[in-house]
Amino acid sequence: MAKLTVNENKVCGTIEPELYGHFSEHLGRCIYEGLFVGEDSDIPNVNGMRSDVVEALKEIRVPVLRWPGGCFADEYQWRDGIGDRKKRKKMVNTHWGGVTEDNSFGTHEFMELCRQLGCKTYINGNVGSGTVQEMSEWVEYMTFGGQSPMSDLRRQNGHEEPWTVDYFGVGNENWGCGGNMTPAYYANEYRRYQTYVRHYDNAHPIKKIACGANAADYHWTDIVMKTCFEESPKEAHGFMDLLSLHYYTVPGEWSQKGAATEYSDDKWYLTMDKAYFMEELLTRHETIMDRYDPDRIVGLSVDEWGTWFDVEPGTNPGFLYQQSTVRDALVAGITLNILNKHCDRVKMANIAQMVNVLQAVILTDGDKMLKTPTWHVFNQYKHHQGGKLLESTLTDVGTEKGAGEKTPKLTESVSEKDGIITITLSNLSLSDSESTEIVFTGDQKREVTEATIVTSKDVHDHNTFDQPETVKAVAFTDYKADGRSIRLNLPAASVVALRVK
Repeated sequence: MAKLTVNENKVCGTIEPELYGHFSEHLGRCIYEGLFVGEDSDIPNVNGMRSDVVEALKEIRVPVLRWPGGCFADEYQWRDGIGDRKKRKKMVNTHWGGVTEDNSFGTHEFMELCRQLGCKTYINGNVGSGTVQEMSEWVEYMTFGGQSPMSDLRRQNGHEEPWTVDYFGVGNENWGCGGNMTPAYYANEYRRYQTYVRHYDNAHPIKKIACGANAADYHWTDIVMKTCFEESPKEAHGFMDLLSLHYYTVPGEWSQKGAATEYSDDKWYLTMDKAYFMEELLTRHETIMDRYDPDRIVGLSVDEWGTWFDVEPGTNPGFLYQQSTVRDALVAGITLNILNKHCDRVKMANIAQMVNVLQAVILTDGDKMLKTPTWHVFNQYKHHQGGKLLESTLTDVGTEKGAGEKTPKLTESVSEKDGIITITLSNLSLSDSESTEIVFTGDQKREVTEATIVTSKDVHDHNTFDQPETVKAVAFTDYKADGRSIRLNLPAASVVALRVK
């Protein structure tokens, strides 16, 4: 029997709400058709934003949204997305499908979407093909409340008051689609560009995000941290608030990712291994960051993560539209548990992407909408947001026979907020349930107030527009609580969440 010991007296950090963030790029049907349909659409909307999608996203408490990319960010000219929509300049989306982008969703629309969601804003600036002046003027346009050419232009376009920009990314994937830069070159460009991301509102200073590594490129992290921290005032902390990291769970070579809904047992376990690799990535990148920032002032932002499979048959290869199965639910459960347990350094994460792209939480088809298994896991885990991470230890848990030697059969994380303890567990085994005892070290008697599970009879199951609730969170009842401990049986291929007071 596995044993999970929860030390109620030891807090290991705070799980920032932004760790449950999302990412929306001008890619495929994420923005258009997914989030934005326009005011004249027959699909119910508020100021052009799909009402059904917005309500579903509010339910999982989206804390922060990243936009406009992604690779698209480093070819995006912000001035093309303001003013009269009928007069906005069109462009070719060279990264994603070669389609024409009409820029009808721009700065004002993004800010309106975030207003409706009640979430923080994360703007990604253009370093790859943009200039310092363009970036500086965009920040002024959005955040300056006084009189200036940019703030007057904002008012002319219909928004009197400045917005709050919570996070600003200085470039995206500049090691690749953002300019194919070397780490030293990017780091020096970052130092220059970030200088002009001005804090016009000192009450709400913008948190600046430097472009970090592609997965296991530890050299990039080392050189960027070194270049930004050397010869800098101590209080500048490398001129950054966060450093990004991108990692996708790809089961195999990029050319042999496989279908999202059809996979062998071996492919399942390879996917679980790849998901659990996040643990090693975070540990090693954090170790490098600790050399330059031992006080952990600079956060790590995993602002692109999720599964990446072959696109659904018959869809545009450049739109990255894929289904979401029980396998995706397990990847979400494993990843979020790992991120939670690294919350002393990881301060934000953004699943890729929000709607209709990669590991989306929502899929749409015309006026139809469904919540994916990944959405249901986010709904289970939302109670971790803002919670205090409690020390928790799993023992007597081996590795699943189909998985790699480093990948445990179970993962977990535990937090406490407002007197309620949230426990999330995932069992990656395809065949075996796992009897588990949860033991609390404190003297207070505990009772389960809510328990849910995401699983299905067939791990290939997924939600369709004809059957949108095949995989969803349902009540979990296979447990016994005696006040001091909880004994439960975790089914194979499942994600379980308990709320305990």
